[in-house]
Amino acid sequence: MQSDVGEPGQSQGIYVTEDVRSYILQRKRDFRVSTSCSGPILLPVAVKPPKATDLQIQIGDYTVYISKYQARYIDSIHRGMIPIFYEDF
Repeated sequence: MQSDVGEPGQSQGIYVTEDVRSYILQRKRDFRVSTSCSGPILLPVAVKPPKATDLQIQIGDYTVYISKYQARYIDSIHRGMIPIFYEDF
C-alpha cells in the first residue's frame, strides 16, 4: 500500500479535520474513505476493507485509507463523511 504522508493528518493535499481526528482516535480503529451513492463516506475497515491502491493518512496509531477514486475529488475528510448511524459526537 502506498503511504505518502507529509504532516500528520495530511496526504496528497488531503486534510483531516480536527473533529474527524478525534472521532478516529476515540474509536481506536482504522477507517476508509470509499464511494457511496451519496458521495464519499468514512467507514471502519471492518465494514469496508482497504485496497492495495488506497492512499494512506496516519492519525496517531491509526490509518485512514482513501480510495484512489475518491482521492481525486476530495481535499478534506470531514464530519459530513461520517454516516449518521456511526456518529455519536
